[in-house]
Amino acid sequence: MSLDKIVWAVAAIAAIVFAFISGFEWGGLILALLGLASGFFIKGEHRRAVILAAIFLIAGGAGALGAIPTAGEYLTAIFTNYGAVLSAASLMVIVMATAERLVPGMPAQS
Repeated sequence: MSLDKIVWAVAAIAAIVFAFISGFEWGGLILALLGLASGFFIKGEHRRAVILAAIFLIAGGAGALGAIPTAGEYLTAIFTNYGAVLSAASLMVIVMATAERLVPGMPAQS
C-alpha cells in the first residue's frame, strides 16, 4: 500500500473514531493535520472533486443522514469530521496549485 493511501486511510479512520469520542480537544487539530497531509498527495485530476466534496459536506451534506433513527447522529458526526479532513486537504490543494503557478520550474502534479 502506498503512502498516500495510508494517509487517507488513517484520516478516514480518525474521522470515524472522533465521531464516537466526545471531549477530546485535540481531535480537530489531528483531523486538520491529516487533511493537510492527505491534500499533499492529491493528483491534478482529483483536485476539483476533493474541493467539491468538501464544499458539499461543510454546506450541510453531512447532516443528510441525521434523520435515521439511532445511527443518524453518528453518521452526521462521521461525515462532519470527514468534511473537516477534506476542507484541510482542499486548502493544501489550493496552496499547491498557487505555488505551481508562481514558482518558476515547479512541476505541476498531473
